[in-house]
Amino acid sequence: MTVPKLRSRNYPPEHGILVPVEHQGRVIRDLLATTAMRPSDADYLAGLLLTNDTRSLYSHGSRQLRHYLENLNNGNVNPEPDVRVIASDGATAVVDGDGGLGYLACRVGMEQVLERTRSLGVGACSTGHHFHIGSAGIWSRLAVEQGYVGMAMSAHRNHLDPGSSVVGVMSSSPLSIGFPSGDQPPFILDMGGVILPGRQDLMEEMPHSFFKALGVSAAVQILSGILTGIYRTSVVPPESKWVANQGAFLCAWDVGRFMDLGEFTAEMDRFIADARAMQPLPGLDRAELPGGMEWQWEKENRERGIPLGDAHRQELEELAGEAGVDCGYDQYEETRF
Repeated sequence: MTVPKLRSRNYPPEHGILVPVEHQGRVIRDLLATTAMRPSDADYLAGLLLTNDTRSLYSHGSRQLRHYLENLNNGNVNPEPDVRVIASDGATAVVDGDGGLGYLACRVGMEQVLERTRSLGVGACSTGHHFHIGSAGIWSRLAVEQGYVGMAMSAHRNHLDPGSSVVGVMSSSPLSIGFPSGDQPPFILDMGGVILPGRQDLMEEMPHSFFKALGVSAAVQILSGILTGIYRTSVVPPESKWVANQGAFLCAWDVGRFMDLGEFTAEMDRFIADARAMQPLPGLDRAELPGGMEWQWEKENRERGIPLGDAHRQELEELAGEAGVDCGYDQYEETRF
């Protein structure tokens, strides 16, 4: 699928090589093995980053490796966290990430959410005292795979400057909502919190849009930041040994508690197919709802190999050189496009 390169969105690169999924997975795992992470945790994280690469979500795939390795190796992030459920009541739970990567806290958090959703029809969990959770869509998809509606969001500590515009409340805090389907791509909204650029001319032209964007971003920060306790003194340096500047709010609903799952997914297929048959947005060659392009790219890339752009390849090779790892990408030069 040929699409223009719109800003602030992941796309397959225009030039690069095709790397088999298994090989890219080994590169990611070998790099994570240079940290003090537990092997099982490194395997888990490598699998998530690799899956995002297959979906061409590179910004939240292997392009995060430098960020993670630097913070794990310089003592900002706990490489071996003791992730714990510190509160549990009915449909809800609270997870402490012990200063580690947010992936490990969210793994436990989603286990709690899905367990409760199976038994009660709904489940929710807050996680805190951890680092980056990656793409919010990782966690909503876990619910969707079970036939549930899933929602995930995350926030980092955002200290507001009274001398700046209230537009500064809008942050990169992500939000994802996912719905299961049948034969059509699942609906997976996976977006950053900054919906509009803070330009004065746009504010004057579309004030209502800015009020709505401000509200959405603030609500995400309240649910996945304030409610998760990321501003508590006990989790902020110097009292905390770790940066641990993020929290997450995760939840799911069992579609079958509202209507038959088969009926729902059939209706979702009709809705999504009808939307895909419409005219695309200006500059795009096909109409897709959120998650549609990633669904198609993953299918293609698992068969032919992951398109690895030249700049992305260079980043990984430089990082590997510093860590004493061999990427072995030269053997795939014949796949250059």
